[in-house]
Amino acid sequence: MSRKMLIDAEVGSSNEEEAQYDFDLFVIGAGSGGVRAARTSAGFGAKVAICELPFNPISSEVEGGVGGTCVIRGCVPKKILVYGASYGGELQDAKNYGWELNENIEFNWKKLLHNKTQEILRLNGIYKRLLSNSGVKMFEGEGRVIGPHEVQVTQIDGTKLSYSSKHILIATGSRAQRPRIPGQELAITSDEALSLDEFPKRAVILGAGYIAVEFASIWRGMGASVDLLFRKELPLRGFDDEMREVVARNLEGRGIKLHPKTNISELTKTEDGIRVLTDHGEELVADVVLFATGRTPNTKRLNLEAVGVELDGAGAVKVDEYSRTNVPSIWAVGDVTNRINLTPVALMEATSFSKTVFGGQSAKPDYSNVPNAVFCIPPLSVVGLSEQKAIEQAKGDILIFTSTFNPMKNTISGRQEKTIMKLVVDAETDKVLGASMCGPDAPEIIQGIAIALKCEATKAQFDSTVGIHPSAAEEFVTMRSVTRRVSAENKPKTDP
Repeated sequence: MSRKMLIDAEVGSSNEEEAQYDFDLFVIGAGSGGVRAARTSAGFGAKVAICELPFNPISSEVEGGVGGTCVIRGCVPKKILVYGASYGGELQDAKNYGWELNENIEFNWKKLLHNKTQEILRLNGIYKRLLSNSGVKMFEGEGRVIGPHEVQVTQIDGTKLSYSSKHILIATGSRAQRPRIPGQELAITSDEALSLDEFPKRAVILGAGYIAVEFASIWRGMGASVDLLFRKELPLRGFDDEMREVVARNLEGRGIKLHPKTNISELTKTEDGIRVLTDHGEELVADVVLFATGRTPNTKRLNLEAVGVELDGAGAVKVDEYSRTNVPSIWAVGDVTNRINLTPVALMEATSFSKTVFGGQSAKPDYSNVPNAVFCIPPLSVVGLSEQKAIEQAKGDILIFTSTFNPMKNTISGRQEKTIMKLVVDAETDKVLGASMCGPDAPEIIQGIAIALKCEATKAQFDSTVGIHPSAAEEFVTMRSVTRRVSAENKPKTDP
């Protein structure tokens, strides 16, 4: 079968050249990005192989599983737990809607955990079938790069196999990192948090990002007492400051204790649990301490530097705008490159890679207006520029439109929790630069708004769109009055 390849910006390759290699593409890492790249490349006619570590819900240097972080120990199982936690509040809210509930409602953690694991195993099997049905050769074992065109796979029994490949793609993702704190071995990461044998009644979480805020909501929603410790004034650094304040207020409203500008100094084991000593001298006792302090790229055992591939200071693979490393035959996509570490972005990068190398197209990933969500309860979702980033980049004035309201559902349930929506608009061009929302169904709504921003919609076009009534989403097309006008000369700090 003939194949088109883009090599050094030139399309074309002779059959004799292709015959020199066992494969056209060898992918190391069968997470979302790796699987997508393998399948789409095979769809273009490439002969593809992929390797992945043996399955385990808790990752290590020698264990992983087809599906990667997102499917096995990330987005999917976390969202299942978020659904489970959300029912706690829903059951409370149901009372004023006429539901007479038995006060002895119990939560069965082990039942949810079992069902979550079954779903992960189902998806793991689907990913394997997708690869097989695409004609991709699957190897279970640890992959290492031992040359610009050579990969070594160490199988479960220790057998080492070597294969040559015209192109090698690194898609090994990232893993949770632990801060160097005395007693750090007593803490867990998000991997273990998704597979705890017993439900923790008292939890202390260190961190302020997606994972920290989401697990605080999960455990609190299931009935645990939760203390959330973070170094800054507000959680979710990098998000719109106004939205960060709303999230913090909602977390506290749900009963989560926030400890801003606080770090952990030491963990010790006691008869009553884990003793947590903060840098302010405060003592807390917990059944579980979760470190949610960032992730590190999985490059340590790949032998990349030995074959000349450049890594940055954090260990991420350095790539160009086409996801190519400084070694022309070696490429990388997903979290291992530490660009935008989101599953849909890894999928975009993988698709662009396949189009570029095997589809005869010059395809660059487009990182503009990438929507994302924090699945706290209620969730936060954003697309485009925050108010602070817009002002920072603006040459003229910025218009801010906001709407804060009590969701219709809350008027009956009695829950005191406001929804907030926000549009950031360029005053001169009327172009909508950013949109954000914190409230029920925010991710579902922002996904649609993201299409509008991708099409460079103006505020006038938002205003001319007929809303769906009654819905929260209609607020995005009925915000007529400017909340504030900000001059580009008045640039506030982006990280209080």
